[in-house]
Amino acid sequence: MRHNPNYEVTDEGVVRRLIVEHPWATIVSSNDGALTASHYPVLIDEEAEGLTILTHVGRPDEKLHDLGSSEVVVIVAGPHGYISPSWYTDQVAPVPTWNFSVAHCYGTPQILDPDENLRVLTGLVEHFERHVEDPVLLDPDVGARIAKGTVGLRIPIARFVCKVKMSQGQDDRTKAQVLAALRQPGPYGSAELADDMERAFAEGKETGLGST
Repeated sequence: MRHNPNYEVTDEGVVRRLIVEHPWATIVSSNDGALTASHYPVLIDEEAEGLTILTHVGRPDEKLHDLGSSEVVVIVAGPHGYISPSWYTDQVAPVPTWNFSVAHCYGTPQILDPDENLRVLTGLVEHFERHVEDPVLLDPDVGARIAKGTVGLRIPIARFVCKVKMSQGQDDRTKAQVLAALRQPGPYGSAELADDMERAFAEGKETGLGST
């Protein structure tokens, strides 16, 4: 990820929240020089002391990634979107940009045994089903059959790089105009991104980073 300290976030809590709110991750590895990327749902291991991700891959992805032998990158992204310079106040040569939040989490996966893999899969289903009106939980027999085709992973995160770029460097009037534009119907409207921007502004004021 491009080095830009103005938008770098070192607060682990922000990364945790990003994972919880946007639990669809990209897992990237390099196996004998060959890059492999896979996409899977992820959860935070609430029982671990440090930031730790629980997930699984379908076979044979564990062999393609050579999981357990080397470090992987788990990429989690939040709302993002195009920011038009037409939304800015009068500036000298305003340019378009893109607002986003993303975390690159680095760690070496630990392969779960079959029983723990089944427990994680069951917990994954329960985590998402609890938000629907009539949840359908994983039947133990069905779960055991599905688990055989997956490999469970626990990934303790050794380090992360997190960037939250939300127009922090703009003046208050421009920020207000960008927020208003994002909340309007149109090709680049995104109420979710506007909500994230407002949260970033509020947190920035608390930490002193709101005007960087």
